[in-house]
Amino acid sequence: MRHPPHPPRSGLLAVAGATALVTTAVVPVVTAQAAAPACTVEYSVTGQWDSGFQGGVRITNNTAALSSWRLTFDFPGGQKVTQGWNAQWSQSGTTVTAGNESWNGALATGASVSAGFLGSFTGTNPVPTVFKLNGTPCNVDTEPTPPPTDPPPTDPPGTGTAPALHVAGTRLVDADGKPRRLLGVNRSGGEFMCVQGYGIWDGPVDDAAIRAIADWKADAVRIPLNEECWLGLPNVKPEYAGAHYIGAVKELVDRIKAHGMTPIVELHWTHGQYTGNSAGCSDVHATCQKPMPDAQYSPSFWSSVASTFKDDPAVVFDLFNEPYPDRATSTTAQAWQCWRDGGTCPGIGYEVAGMQDLVDAVRTTGARNVIMLGGLAYSNDLSQWLTYKPADPAGNLAAAYHVYNFNTCAGESCWDSTLAPVAAQVPLVAGEIGENTCGHSFTDRVMKWFDDRGLSYLGWTWNTWDCSSGPSLISSYDGTPTAYGVGLRDHLRALTP
Repeated sequence: MRHPPHPPRSGLLAVAGATALVTTAVVPVVTAQAAAPACTVEYSVTGQWDSGFQGGVRITNNTAALSSWRLTFDFPGGQKVTQGWNAQWSQSGTTVTAGNESWNGALATGASVSAGFLGSFTGTNPVPTVFKLNGTPCNVDTEPTPPPTDPPPTDPPGTGTAPALHVAGTRLVDADGKPRRLLGVNRSGGEFMCVQGYGIWDGPVDDAAIRAIADWKADAVRIPLNEECWLGLPNVKPEYAGAHYIGAVKELVDRIKAHGMTPIVELHWTHGQYTGNSAGCSDVHATCQKPMPDAQYSPSFWSSVASTFKDDPAVVFDLFNEPYPDRATSTTAQAWQCWRDGGTCPGIGYEVAGMQDLVDAVRTTGARNVIMLGGLAYSNDLSQWLTYKPADPAGNLAAAYHVYNFNTCAGESCWDSTLAPVAAQVPLVAGEIGENTCGHSFTDRVMKWFDDRGLSYLGWTWNTWDCSSGPSLISSYDGTPTAYGVGLRDHLRALTP
C-alpha cells in the first residue's frame, strides 16, 4: 500500500486522549514482610474512549536475573489487544501473552521493563488481577522458587523446509525444478513501527503467530522493511535500529522458513525529500512511500540485506514497494527511464537509485536470490516493464504487480493486455492484492485470473486494522479472518489437497 493503512500510532493516541479523560487505573502490588514477591506487575489504563483503550504493564523481576521473559494474564471482561509495543503481544481467548523483544530480554534482579498496548472492549473494562512471569505468579506473598532463566516450553516450532528458488523461463522453481507459486500474505509493521519509535513489529511475530499464517495454507510471507532502521541511522531509536532491527528481521525470516513458507524481504519506506505530485509526506526521512529509492542509502540497504541472506536461496528480494516516478515526471518515457536508470529524475529533488542500481547492489555481493521488481503507478503499471527490464547476470528477475479495486489497472481487459505479455516472458508475482470493501468479490476475480495462469499473489495485509482502510485480513493474530480475509483464507485452503 502507498500509505500506512491506519493512522500512525501517535495519531491513535492523540485521538484517544482527546476523546476521554480517564484516571489511570493501576493494579496495586501486594507485598509482605516475610518475603517479597518473585515479581511485581503494575497494570495501568492510561486512556479510554468509546470501545477502545490504551494500557500498559511494568514488570519488575525480584529474583535471579532472567535472559528472557514472558508475561501472561487473563482479561476478565473479554477485552482484546489490537496493537502493542516494547513486547511481542499475542492473545488466545482471554489469555494475553507479552514476550520480550530481542533487545529487552535481559532482566536483572531488581530491574524493570515496561510495555504498552492498544485494546478494545465491550461494556466494561475491568483490570486483570493475576499475572505470571515465566510461569511464576507475581504480586503474591509466597516464597517462590526462582523462575527459570528461559520461558517455559511451548509448542515446538515449525520444522518445515522452505524451498530454494530460482527462475526457469516463466516460472519460479525449486532445486528439483518443480514449479512453485508464492501464495500468501503481507506482514506489515517493519516499515513504520521503528521509525515512529514504537518498536519493530506491529503485533506478535512469535512462532504461534507465524503458525497461524501457515494454517491458512499460505506458502509465502512478504515482509516490508525500512532502510533507515536497517542501516541504524541516528533518527531512529537505537533499540529499534541497526543490529536490533536486523536481528529481529532474521528471526522472523527463520520462523517463516521453519513453517515451510517463502520469506520475501521488501524495501518499503526510504530516505529522500519529495513534496511533488502525490507526495505522501514532506519528511526527508523514511516515514512514507517515496516515488523512487534514494541513491544515498538504498543501494547500501540492499548490499547489506543481500550480504545477510546471500547464502539462503529460500529468501526472495523485492527491491522497492511501489514506485511512482510517473507522478513526478512529464512523460511516460522519462518515468520508465528514471525507474530503470535513476540519477537526476525530473520532478524528484533527490538523487534516485534506479532498479539497475539496486540489482547491481545485490549481485555485487554474490547473492543470486530471486529479485522482484514492481513497475510504475505504485506497481500497478507493467506496460513497459519488459522494455526497461534491468540486466541481471544471475537471470533471476521476476515482475511484481500490485492491484486493488481502486487502481487504474483493475480488470481482466487490462490484465490481458498488460500483464499477460509480461507473464509470457518472466515470472509474475502480485505482491499485494486487496480491496477496501470489507468483502472479497474483487480479490476473488484477481485470484481466478492468476490461478488460471499459474501465477503468484499475496494478500494485504496480516494485521488487525480496519479492513475498509487497510485492508486487513485478520481481526486477531490467531488467524481469525475479517469478512475480507475469509476470501483469501478459504481460497488458499481449497488450493491445497
